[in-house]
Amino acid sequence: MQSHLIAILLAAGFAGTAQAAPATPVDLDLGIRYYNRVLTPEGVTRESRYEEKMLRRPGHVWVERVLPAAHSAHDDAHGDNKKVALKSTQHEHKHFNPVVIPRHVMLEKNTVKVEYIDAHDKVVVAIPKAEYENVNFDGSWENSFYLLDPKLVAAMPLSKQVSTVAGARWREVEKNGVFQRVLWDEQKQIPLIIESGDRANTFYRRVDVKLQPTLSRAQPWANVKNYAQREYSDYLD
Repeated sequence: MQSHLIAILLAAGFAGTAQAAPATPVDLDLGIRYYNRVLTPEGVTRESRYEEKMLRRPGHVWVERVLPAAHSAHDDAHGDNKKVALKSTQHEHKHFNPVVIPRHVMLEKNTVKVEYIDAHDKVVVAIPKAEYENVNFDGSWENSFYLLDPKLVAAMPLSKQVSTVAGARWREVEKNGVFQRVLWDEQKQIPLIIESGDRANTFYRRVDVKLQPTLSRAQPWANVKNYAQREYSDYLD
């Protein structure tokens, strides 16, 4: 999603007017829903939906996929790999699935680090920068912490679309029939809605962000003292 916004902004020539992000953004607990629709050249429409939970704290972003309870029960009953399979015998293949394991992104001394924490098997998997692409991580702290880089959002022109949310404004940019719309909460510095697509209706993407009314006290990244430490290379063939 972020890469589409960046491409559209650069093509439209707005990136140079970017503004700085606020120095002290607020802590947030979020529920995020993703929707994607694509029309293939064969005339087939493919749709996908999924949800995530996100905790945003100073220097930390925790993202966890919401998995259907029925699938979790099925996986547990059949011994399938719902999280990380960390079998230690010589003859068994270790499998790593970054989609279903919580991701922990850290900012330490202006350096971004990412790891996956499996509470089920008590393992922390560190991801080196060279492997970011393999876990679908773009390396951007701004895209992790704010979902969209605030500087790029600020570079988008204000939309004529009226916001019904206090403190949030719509911004919109379009180039060559491809559009991006963002409902941006100015105070909390987070998008509430992100939409992108094309006028030919060959693709459409939407992200809905719901702010939770209370903040969780849990810091799941802090309870890993006795967890095994692994590297991404441990799971490669």
